[in-house]
Amino acid sequence: MKVPKITKRHCPNCNKHTEQKVVTSKRRARNATRPLSYGSTKRVKARGERRGAGNLGKYSKPTKPKMIGKKLTKKTDFRYECSTCKKQSAQAGGIRAKKVEII
Repeated sequence: MKVPKITKRHCPNCNKHTEQKVVTSKRRARNATRPLSYGSTKRVKARGERRGAGNLGKYSKPTKPKMIGKKLTKKTDFRYECSTCKKQSAQAGGIRAKKVEII
């Protein structure tokens, strides 16, 4: 996937369309930024809501096999820096691509 270095898009701070520089950054893990937030894995385990695999003997186990293997691609994570106010805004979603090239 080839992405131009400068694109023209809406800046939420200026509230108008400006030229913005595209910068890639590594996508962070779910708990990388705030490990002590309410929904972090460490605190959920402490509350006892996630008690490991299986159904703890309560119900019959499903017959459908689990999906195994790793995804081959990562989602793109672009940051857009406004040329006028120099503020950065993050990309809304992300497209799966094996290789991202800024040209």
